[in-house]
Amino acid sequence: MQDKVIHRAPQGINGAGWTRERPRALPRATSCDNRGMRSHVVPQAGGVRPVPRSIPTLSGLLAIAACGGTAHQLTIAPPPPKETHAVLAGGLCADNRCSCRGEDGDGGVGVPEGANKKRFEIRLGPTPYELWLSINKTTVLYKNLERAEECFYVDLPTGAQQLELRASNPEGVSVAFQIHELGTKTRSWYDTFAFSCGAPGPCSFEELEANKAQYAQTSKRSMFDRCGTTKVKGISWDHGKAPDQEHPSELVVRMTLDIYRFAAWKPSGDPTCGQGGGRRGPADEPEAPPMSTP
Repeated sequence: MQDKVIHRAPQGINGAGWTRERPRALPRATSCDNRGMRSHVVPQAGGVRPVPRSIPTLSGLLAIAACGGTAHQLTIAPPPPKETHAVLAGGLCADNRCSCRGEDGDGGVGVPEGANKKRFEIRLGPTPYELWLSINKTTVLYKNLERAEECFYVDLPTGAQQLELRASNPEGVSVAFQIHELGTKTRSWYDTFAFSCGAPGPCSFEELEANKAQYAQTSKRSMFDRCGTTKVKGISWDHGKAPDQEHPSELVVRMTLDIYRFAAWKPSGDPTCGQGGGRRGPADEPEAPPMSTP
């Protein structure tokens, strides 16, 4: 089955979005906490350093404004339109929707054509609320209120890909999503990334703080599945507050997927992943198979 292309003018992406490729490129997380919005940056290996003063960024300017004593200056724009705008891939997708895969092998998804793309599963939910996941400011995946969970299958090129998760509900949000990489040779699914806050129930600021501590520990190696070929960098989020001041009413989670060119060569869960046997490289990078070029 051919991929279905939805032709639509690209939509803008919300929030004061920024990403990084190196730890020193991140602005420092603001320490102020106005009643409106707050920005969090998960520390990376090597520390988080501010952008040089001679190169101001939108997020840095907004953070400075928010610390100036005037509440609600760090704002988050409305979420995208309530529709999916994407090129969906594989045999489980038709009419701008996908069915969730089975458990055996590739689950009926199939593999992409060409050596410079890899197939990913994006699961939004389970949650009773709406969620949006944007990729590179052009692709938007939308989970509506009628379905607790939606699965999407997309082909992404190798290299850095910018992702932004969006949740919005005046009384509080509930968020869950997962990213899985399909091994084109192994037909194994790799647990690239997962984020959950609430689900079930509303997300709390206490749970967000716990998430930050968890991701700070995991991101020291930037690999959530050592058998896969995708690193996760620059995890950060902004949030607003619900009327009860205890739950976020707006949540934007940002990250960068760094997708390597070589194919995964060990199945997910193999205890030898990351322990050698392949082409040697930096300790925090995916392990390439023997005699492979990056």
